[in-house]
Amino acid sequence: MKVLAVEDDDVSRAVLCRSLERLGHEVIETRDGEEAWQAWLKDKSRVIVSDWLMPKLDGLKLCSRLRAQQGQEYLYFILLTGKGSSAKNRRAAADAGVDDFLTKPVNLSDLWMRLRVAERILTYTIQVHRLEEMMPMCSYCKKIRDDRNYWQQIESYINERTGTEISHSVCPDCYQRVVLPELARLKREALVPPVVRRVARG
Repeated sequence: MKVLAVEDDDVSRAVLCRSLERLGHEVIETRDGEEAWQAWLKDKSRVIVSDWLMPKLDGLKLCSRLRAQQGQEYLYFILLTGKGSSAKNRRAAADAGVDDFLTKPVNLSDLWMRLRVAERILTYTIQVHRLEEMMPMCSYCKKIRDDRNYWQQIESYINERTGTEISHSVCPDCYQRVVLPELARLKREALVPPVVRRVARG
């Protein structure tokens, strides 16, 4: 994968970049958050490994700025820090949109594992994007046709391919158009005595 590496300390940056290259990744090397931002605008890297504390633009602000971009493909952000992985730090990282969190000095096997996770997640997001673009759906019952020409409910179709569980709700339009009239009908029927209902039905 192509990885955008962001680290202001020269020695730490060299170690990080060498580690990423040893793991077989192509590395874009940057010295701070602002330089990383400019590099990302040109290249749109989908994996970023960034230090937390840096001049100009720190790791959390860089992540927040990236997450604010509309219409982009999902990117995976790994935050490196010497501050320790306290609950407060993890909360701050999660609030900024960070996907994963590693303390420095970085262990090579830990970095390898995080990048494998990143690769899987990015692959899944590509698959879901393709599903969204290419799903043949029945105009009436909303079932999806799979590649074996079998029609199934959209929930089953997505679950089989991504593992995603889908919960059900009712949108405001359907609530007004379907649910409220049905509730009104049930209420009217409840007010009519059973004998009258039987006579009305013949």
